[in-house]
Amino acid sequence: MEPRQPLSLSMPAFLHGRYLAVERQARAEGLRSGEHYRRTGAFPAPLEVQDLPPGELVVAHDVVDFQRERPAWRLYMVSSVLDGVYETLEWQNPLPVKRAYEASCRETAWGALYFAISRTAPKSAERTALLLQAVLRFWDVLQSARYLFSAPGATLTLDELMLTACDWAMDAWAPKPGASVRSRLEAASERMARATREDSIDAILRQLPRALSFAQGLKHRNVLESPALLREHLTTLDPNSFERVSGACTSDLLELLYGWDQELGMQ
Repeated sequence: MEPRQPLSLSMPAFLHGRYLAVERQARAEGLRSGEHYRRTGAFPAPLEVQDLPPGELVVAHDVVDFQRERPAWRLYMVSSVLDGVYETLEWQNPLPVKRAYEASCRETAWGALYFAISRTAPKSAERTALLLQAVLRFWDVLQSARYLFSAPGATLTLDELMLTACDWAMDAWAPKPGASVRSRLEAASERMARATREDSIDAILRQLPRALSFAQGLKHRNVLESPALLREHLTTLDPNSFERVSGACTSDLLELLYGWDQELGMQ
């Protein structure tokens, strides 16, 4: 019996090339996709996809893309596709359109990864569960590539990439030091998917010390460090405001802390 061949990651051809070429190609794809969505209410599949050889490097964040004249797979340029979609639809109802495009992309390995690691906010518990579950479905395929994300020249495995981009989700929802990244993501996504409001409050309180460590210039830090007062404040949030922070994403919690700090200063 021949040994099993490694699974390959497939990506849209418009994400490969020099920076300016990918930007142009991705925007053109967005215009095409936006027009299709306008007519049918659904997004089309890419016109061409390519299988990446095992170990191929994928640039997953713009902060590490310094060699822009070098042809590369630029996953982060999916954002330019969205810009083209919004432009075609004249920026009408961008949030529902983004959600629809995200749902479509979750059916592909490249799309699932893009939305799971992108820094777009807010990330509710329900939405993050869907994003992580999508990545987990394609885990073996995504493991075939290597990624640039947080530091130039630091090539990451999928485990390292998800640990870098989604450590907040694991810390808040699956604080199990020593367990594998995959198992912690599975546990976190399962807990997020069935989370009650109280479950989310507990996760947020676990993450608030981390958020506070990044917060600068708070005028009422001593008040904001009180778990009891924070719990009380969280219980008063309206449903929409609470949903925005229910995933306990650090960036969402920072926005919440700055808002509370400002409110305290007005009392």
